[in-house]
Order: sequence, then structure tokens, then C-alpha cells
Amino acid sequence: MAEYVLPILIIVLLLLCAFKRLNAYDAFVEGAKESLELTLSIFPYVCAIFVCVSLFRVSGLSQGVSNMLSPVLNAAGIPAELTELIILRPLSGNGSLAVLETLIASYGADSYVTRCACVIMGSSETIFYVAAVYVSGCGVKKLRGAIPIALTSGAAGTIVACLLCRLI
Repeated sequence: MAEYVLPILIIVLLLLCAFKRLNAYDAFVEGAKESLELTLSIFPYVCAIFVCVSLFRVSGLSQGVSNMLSPVLNAAGIPAELTELIILRPLSGNGSLAVLETLIASYGADSYVTRCACVIMGSSETIFYVAAVYVSGCGVKKLRGAIPIALTSGAAGTIVACLLCRLI
């Protein structure tokens, strides 16, 4: 059934263009041109995030911060093994996916640590990446409380995720 979604969508769009008497090709080209302009405008922000995350991981700072935070996270009921994932998740989806893959390989798919990691991955967002993309795309200069609120809600979600995994 899923293989029919794209052809049906294209047919519906072509019929809609014909009904509204729009030139579908011109509309497609205009949309593609706008997407290229958007891509060019957000590329520096995305590139900066990727470089910072890579430096954070390769320099060993990620592991150092993980070691410092693990006692605090243990007190909150979060396994110490998840510290690096919790630090990387707001920064990078790919980096946190690599950590998740390592956790699955180390602890197995059915372990408590891996279940918590999977719930955290599925229920959290790459806050700084999304902020960089939206700020550059919308032209917003000040995020004010958006980042602290997003980080606080992400931390609360992580605690609840581990609690739910413990209960289930």
C-alpha cells in the first residue's frame, strides 16, 4: 500500500493544478528554486553544528562531561551508561544514533539501558540543530528562553522515559 502513496500524491497534485489552471511545471521549478535558496541560507549554521559536535566527541570532552554528570544522573534514576547519549542528543542526531548503536551492541536489545536509550532517542529532539535551522530560516535573532525551556523539558522527558522503562 505504501508504494502507491507517492504516485497518488503526484496525480492528486497534477489534478489540483489542472483544476486551478496552474502550470504544474512552473510551480515545481519555483518551489525547487526556493528550496535551494533556503538550503544555501541554512548551510553555514548546519555546518557549524556538525563541526562543533564532531570536535566535542573527538576531543574527549564528551566523555569527560559524561564522567562528571554520571553520579548526578544516577541519583535521578538514569543509568550512567546513558550519559553520553543524553549529552549528544540535543546536539546531533547522527552522533546520538552512533552512541545508541554502541549501547545496543554492548548491552543487547532487551536490556534496561538499551530500552531507556531507545525511548530517549524516540522522544527527544536535536534541540540545537533545530534551533540553528529555524533561526537561520526565519531570521530570528534572539531565542530568549527557547533553548533553556527545550533543554529543561528534554531533561524531564529523559527522567520520565527511564522511570517508565523501569516500571514496564
